[in-house]
Amino acid sequence: MSSHVLSRTRRRLPWLLSSLDHPHELVGYVGPNWYAAVMGTGIVANAAMTLPWHLAVLHVLAFLVWPADLLLLVALTVAVALHWTLHPATARSHAYDPTMAQFYGAPPMALLTVGAGAVLVGRSWLGLPLAVDLDWVLWGLGTVTGLIVAIAIPYLMFTRHDIAADGAFGGWIMPIVPPMVSAATGALLIPYVASGAMRETFVYGLYSMFGMSLVVSLTVITMLWSRLVHHGDPGTARSATLWIVLGPLGQSVTAATSLGGAAHLALPSRLASGMDVMAVLYGVPVWGFATMWVALATLLTVRAVRRHFPFALTWWSFTFPVGTYVTGTSGLALHTGLPAFAVASVLAYLGLLGAWAVVAARTVYGGVRGDLLLRPAELQLAPE
Repeated sequence: MSSHVLSRTRRRLPWLLSSLDHPHELVGYVGPNWYAAVMGTGIVANAAMTLPWHLAVLHVLAFLVWPADLLLLVALTVAVALHWTLHPATARSHAYDPTMAQFYGAPPMALLTVGAGAVLVGRSWLGLPLAVDLDWVLWGLGTVTGLIVAIAIPYLMFTRHDIAADGAFGGWIMPIVPPMVSAATGALLIPYVASGAMRETFVYGLYSMFGMSLVVSLTVITMLWSRLVHHGDPGTARSATLWIVLGPLGQSVTAATSLGGAAHLALPSRLASGMDVMAVLYGVPVWGFATMWVALATLLTVRAVRRHFPFALTWWSFTFPVGTYVTGTSGLALHTGLPAFAVASVLAYLGLLGAWAVVAARTVYGGVRGDLLLRPAELQLAPE
């Protein structure tokens, strides 16, 4: 390499080159927010398989993306394990930071997303039995950790975090959504539960987790609406988290349609029919509000971009929540048979693809430069 090229490389990538001499710095600040990349990538594959129109090119894309996402999950988990081993004080501090703590909801949802992809996509690579076994493992881990996070993070918010009156942001939804994702992805496993009381109990458990997330999510969305009305949108990297509101909305419609479609496998016909009807009676009105939020979030994002909206890992909020809007819309297309929902799901998926391409490229670039792996601002240290 010529001295000129080496000098230019050092100017552009000083952090990366210095880290080659100190490899432990590469995992110095790997927080739970990085799992949003696994969620956002996995939903690209999963949503493609749920579209009402089976397009070969999208299925090929899904078959390529899911294995890559599985590898990303493994690599990131290794990096986090190294982070906890080499930098325990920094790792503990994440739970005490009012912003970073919210992203502990990302690891459970990453596990659930990759697990669902095993059945939807990975079965072509692994065979159905192995794909189902992998989904059971990831779904079980994601559900258990998700339930813990859904209780632990709000408890810390109530008792330990110092939160300003205008502190509400979309990230508050992250730790309370995992049970909803468990409900939606668990529907794929209903046929593989032993029939009878066990399968029926499993279905009611999924509906219970549906309600667990739904009620709290509606409360947080109300608080976020109040924050926007009284204090406005700051136009910072947090602005991207406004899209997270689509997460519980789209995922709840996905859960309602998925569970409603599979209820007949576990419940008496009378109840199963009611669950199937509920999918439409609940799904369509909530889809309407979700569509309204898409418009509002788009306008606020455009406004933030005009004010030099900075890139951060929060930009992954443009992916997974939009993906849940796609899967929810696809579920309504299946339940109603209306072309309008089918068209809407395909258009939303194209938007998801565009957002994912931009955010993934910016993340790779920021990771190589080292910008995304530096110490986050105002990271609070855990108490001794």
